[in-house]
Amino acid sequence: MPYYQYQRPGFLSNVPKVIKNLLIINVLMFVATLVNQRFMISTFGLFYPTSEYFRWWQPVTHMFMHGGFWHILFNMYTLFIFGCVVERMIGSRKFLIFYFVCGLGAAAVHLGVQALQAHAFMNQLAQGVQSAAVSYAQLKMTPTVGASGAIYGVLIAYALLFPDSRLTLLFPPVSLSAKWMVIIFAGIELITGITGTADGMAHFAHLGGMLFGWLLITYWRKHGTLFDRDGRDF
Repeated sequence: MPYYQYQRPGFLSNVPKVIKNLLIINVLMFVATLVNQRFMISTFGLFYPTSEYFRWWQPVTHMFMHGGFWHILFNMYTLFIFGCVVERMIGSRKFLIFYFVCGLGAAAVHLGVQALQAHAFMNQLAQGVQSAAVSYAQLKMTPTVGASGAIYGVLIAYALLFPDSRLTLLFPPVSLSAKWMVIIFAGIELITGITGTADGMAHFAHLGGMLFGWLLITYWRKHGTLFDRDGRDF
């Protein structure tokens, strides 16, 4: 019997194809960022459109960028745990579409909120508030990175598909149904986004990913195409 028949399949061999490729791309982009952080962030992170660093591809590429080890570890772990289940349920083709719709939706909401902030800064500057110029400059120079927006969309997809599934938080160690867990997460993101607490996180991008994920799953369900078996794989 050939030697290869005795070999166990690798870890990624049991991972759905879209999740597997997303994990690989994110890790490769993170390694490249470790090698040349300035170039990677300025080129592939998402900047406000009036920034000198903004490029048209950034609404897509920022989803594969991460700001540190714990950032990418948490995101990829969450994507793996929930994304594998969702991809197996709705199929690889639909999951790929879903993931990018959520990620782009998250970017659109985030940029929309930034536009409102920029408008407020311009009004303040017109009224003679000089500190508004500094705030506007900071807004233009601050990159947004991470797959969190798309992953929050995956979380709401899981909650819609398995609303009564029990999930346990690490801290505090409490168990809740998936639907209530996602509702609580959304509430936290909304409150922290409005109040400005936990600064440095794109709270409205997370909410945007959830919103677009909910809209797309609802649309597919309404038209009876969520579980279209004819298009499960590439």
